[in-house]
Amino acid sequence: MDELTSVFIQEGREQLQTMETGLLELEQNPDDRDNINGIFRAAHTIKGASGVIECGFIESFMHKVENVLDRLRNNEISVSADLTGLLLRCCDHLGLLMDVLENGSKEPEDEAKTNGNALQSELAAYTSNAGSPTPPGQVIEAESEVHASGGGVVDTDSWHISVRFGPDVLRGGMDPLSFLHFLASLGEIVALETIPDAIPSAAEMDPESCYLGFEIRLQTRSSKADIERVFDFCRDDCELHILPPNSKVSEYQKLIKELPEDDMRLGEILVRCGALTQTELEEGLLSQKQADQPVSPQNQDASPLQQPLGEILVDHKVVRKEVVDAAVSKQTQISEKKAVEARLIRVQADKLDQLIDLVGELVIAGASTNLLATRSRQSDLIESTSILTRLVENIRDSALQLRMVQIGETFNRFNRVVRDVSREIGKEIDLVITGAETELDKTVVEKIGDPLMHLVRNSMDHGIEAADIREEKGKPRRGRVELKAYHDSGSIVIEVIDDGGGLPRNKILAKAIDRGLVQPGQSLSDQEIINLIWEPGFSTAEQVTNLSGRGVGMDVVRRNIQSLRGNCEVSSTEGEGTTFTIRLPLTLAIIDGFLVGVGKSAYVIPLDMVIECIELKENTADRDFLNLRGEVLPFVRLREMFEMSGTRPPRENIVVVQYAGQKAGIVVDHLMGEFQTVIKPLSSIFRHLRGIGGSTILGSGEVALILDVHALIQRNADLGAREHNFSRPDTTDFNA
Repeated sequence: MDELTSVFIQEGREQLQTMETGLLELEQNPDDRDNINGIFRAAHTIKGASGVIECGFIESFMHKVENVLDRLRNNEISVSADLTGLLLRCCDHLGLLMDVLENGSKEPEDEAKTNGNALQSELAAYTSNAGSPTPPGQVIEAESEVHASGGGVVDTDSWHISVRFGPDVLRGGMDPLSFLHFLASLGEIVALETIPDAIPSAAEMDPESCYLGFEIRLQTRSSKADIERVFDFCRDDCELHILPPNSKVSEYQKLIKELPEDDMRLGEILVRCGALTQTELEEGLLSQKQADQPVSPQNQDASPLQQPLGEILVDHKVVRKEVVDAAVSKQTQISEKKAVEARLIRVQADKLDQLIDLVGELVIAGASTNLLATRSRQSDLIESTSILTRLVENIRDSALQLRMVQIGETFNRFNRVVRDVSREIGKEIDLVITGAETELDKTVVEKIGDPLMHLVRNSMDHGIEAADIREEKGKPRRGRVELKAYHDSGSIVIEVIDDGGGLPRNKILAKAIDRGLVQPGQSLSDQEIINLIWEPGFSTAEQVTNLSGRGVGMDVVRRNIQSLRGNCEVSSTEGEGTTFTIRLPLTLAIIDGFLVGVGKSAYVIPLDMVIECIELKENTADRDFLNLRGEVLPFVRLREMFEMSGTRPPRENIVVVQYAGQKAGIVVDHLMGEFQTVIKPLSSIFRHLRGIGGSTILGSGEVALILDVHALIQRNADLGAREHNFSRPDTTDFNA
């Protein structure tokens, strides 16, 4: 049961996300019947699966939700903002109930029960005018559904279900009776026959094996897909046949042939279930027998109805080989289906993390082996280690690819945020998502959610104007917030864009002067004024609201992004809007680096940021820039920046790097080539060290520092700031 519960929670949350996404789309397209059916199926799946694991508090709550959704899909009630809002709050409550189940509690706490009861009361308002309830046992009119065999339209009769559970069902923690209880939640089981034919003698019986099968008549308005979904948990361990209402006698005859039990016995069971009459059974078997046998002088004059049924059944055994062949063919199809499903497996995140750690150690050990081989100057050994290095690179890339996930799942969560916040603050706002398929490391995805949440809420609260004000400015009434993701120079760029009023520079400057951040009369550029919003505790809000105004957030946002080795920048045009740009590394574990040396120290530059390497001319000793093919290239000398002792070598080199469209040069003594870099985080005591983003271990066992290219470029962005000491650790406005 623990394993079943774990599977339910994992898949239930996926269904919950499907429900929430569908409800948000429903507000935009209330007439989308496919979407409504999808929402109902998700809710129905959760309710049914909760019944299988015997979680009563989820099952009872989802039963009320399902009733409302059933009326919605049957056009008995219409889509409204109040209804979707209620159903979204039900999704929130369902998430809370899943947390209760995951924590091992038997019941929700009193507060959760009170909230659940309140939601159920609101749901009851949408079902109170449904008329008198249908008496038990009464056939409910089913939806029109095309017959699976192309035969017509589903009527108001019952479905017939044949199920044979495999021997391993009990070992997997499944209870066949739970599936029957689940099935009963779809409608009424009007007939049930147990098939114990597979039970062996007592001496041969395995108490852990299942030998049961059932023939079931079910009256329901649910579809075939809904019935199949009941058996999803054991689909690979059972043989399932579902015949829709008004199926032909020939289809029941085909079912008899496909099932392993005695044909006559199965026929009698179908008669008892009400699927066939005795006459239909006899005529069906007789028709099949005549179709299988050629007409002969011995039987061409005999009246068909005068031939004993037993003789017909005996003669019917001539088709047994065809039945076996059909069964073998079917088993082959099932095996192929299982093989396809087996291509997708779920792996725990901590196992992936452990794999990445081991690959990192493999990379370091491989670098050490390659270094020793090079020093030995043995060609065979060097060739062998080069092959090993290539294989390690392939393993590294494959392992990192396992942790890459699409950012769309994170983006889609903001549909709900924008809907709720826009209603709370009384604004009309649309969310536009671009680049949802962009992939990055799962660790980054997990940690970027909160900073994005703050930026999106800020854009809605501070950026987007009220609808009336937007109309006065000639803008559309509905504001627009865009989440955009794309790859650039080995990094992922995430932009939060709004078409609001932009950042008020005069107001920001006045607030900064009032707080003592800027001296009166001090001259600041527009960008410097905008960057004041990153100061701790800074806020221009006139009053405190649920969203903002407390001066807590923007500095935390930037700090959290920097902890991911990323950075966040803001640009704004008053009257037109604001753009927050976040740049993050694709992975936090292993990268390709370019190894350089200054004196006896080694440094690593991320390879995807390296443009080219050139020789530094002697006539540039008195300046920090050079002319690179008609372009001014500022550069930084690592020897001076880190205050390293020793004299410059006769020949120095410049590594030209690029980040976020800006170029800069890094002056080093030696170029040592490409190097696979396993990133090791710096200790907290070095968190204020400018220009260093981490460390790594070389093949020789020595430590090399990983340069923070963004910080280096930022330093050279303003040539007038050369007097600042770039290496002092007491400066805090840089990336670590």
